[in-house]
Amino acid sequence: MSPAGELLVGLVIATGLVGVVVQVLPGSLIVLGAVLVWATETGGGVAWTAFSVGAVAVAAAAVGKYLLAGRHLAGAGVRRSTLVWGGALGVVGFFVVPVVGLPLGFALGVYLIEWGARRDSRVAWRATVAVLRATGIALLVELAGALVAAGAWLLAVLLT
Repeated sequence: MSPAGELLVGLVIATGLVGVVVQVLPGSLIVLGAVLVWATETGGGVAWTAFSVGAVAVAAAAVGKYLLAGRHLAGAGVRRSTLVWGGALGVVGFFVVPVVGLPLGFALGVYLIEWGARRDSRVAWRATVAVLRATGIALLVELAGALVAAGAWLLAVLLT
């Protein structure tokens, strides 16, 4: 692949990494897709090994983030219905308050649902904090997988 093509792939990978953090774009899939395009165009054992390492890392992160976040939420006693309603209010918040409405609506939704179900503000606050921590755990695990994929690509580019 030409240097300009590799630069373009690098920019797409950077966009994917930002997408992982911002949680609006499917960041890990964008990173993996960019590495796949590069491996297809470059060819060879090094390129396909980089893609394989990236695919395994992204898949492991996808499974790991749900397992770790789920374990955290189960330990905190947060119900699934709370997450569903919090997510629904997050979507509403996304359209009401641009950019920051999704996380604000989600957090407010979790708090309100828990407060309404238990009528205890301390319990509702603990559930909200647990959900936000679980979200952070999931984000970090997904970011780790995407960074491994990006690192494998960068190493492969330097080796080819």
